[in-house]
Amino acid sequence: MQPDIFIGTDIVDVSRIRDLIDIHPERFLKRTFTEPEQSYCVGKSDPAVHYSGRFAAKEAIKKALMTSGITDPISWVDLEIVSDHNGAPIVNLHGNLFSNLDCKVSISHTLDTAIATAVIIK
Repeated sequence: MQPDIFIGTDIVDVSRIRDLIDIHPERFLKRTFTEPEQSYCVGKSDPAVHYSGRFAAKEAIKKALMTSGITDPISWVDLEIVSDHNGAPIVNLHGNLFSNLDCKVSISHTLDTAIATAVIIK
């Protein structure tokens, strides 16, 4: 039996994420990013660029999940993007909804824009 494959893509203006961090730093960051994600981003010279990449990845994952038929509300922190030893993004899906799913993501960014594509295999 062939696996089902679902794709999602998102693009984010870094200025939008920078504004959210400036206006609602604690609320936005705690609701959207796990502690490991925050630690990774604040360690960068321009954290907003890296937060934007991870935010785009989470949006892309949500879009792929919706096309897979999962329409339940999903917390941002249930979708965690960490990095392997080479810096490649790894997706950790937390929660029972995701028990039979594998997710891969690709993230790219400039100083102004971040984009991500997610692939979910069911």
